[in-house]
Amino acid sequence: MAKISTHVLDTSRGAPAQGVAVELHFGGELLRRAITNADGRTVEPLFSGGSIATGEYELTFHVGSYFRQAGVDATDPPFLDRVVIRFGVADPEGHYHVPLLVSPYGYSTYRGS
Repeated sequence: MAKISTHVLDTSRGAPAQGVAVELHFGGELLRRAITNADGRTVEPLFSGGSIATGEYELTFHVGSYFRQAGVDATDPPFLDRVVIRFGVADPEGHYHVPLLVSPYGYSTYRGS
C-alpha cells in the first residue's frame, strides 16, 4: 500500500514538535493538511491508498508558528518560517516517510522507514 507520512522533531528542545501545521501538495494542488500530535506525528498518514501518482510532491511545515507558540525567542521575522521539502515519488506503491528535524535556525530531512 502506498503511503506518505512524516514526523517532526524539535532538535532545540530534544523533543517531538507538537502543533506543527503540515501541508502536502502535488502539482500545485493541496492534497492534505494536518497538525502534528504529542509524538510529533500526524494522526494519520498524509496519503495512503493502493497506489500513488509518481512525480514531485511538496511538504510544507509551518515551523515559525510552532516556535512562536512554544515561546522560543526568535528573530522577527523568523529565520525559518515555513520549511518546504520537495521530494520525488518513483514507486507508486512505496512508503515515503519524510521526517523533519528542526530548530529555529536549521533543519534536516531524510527518507525514513
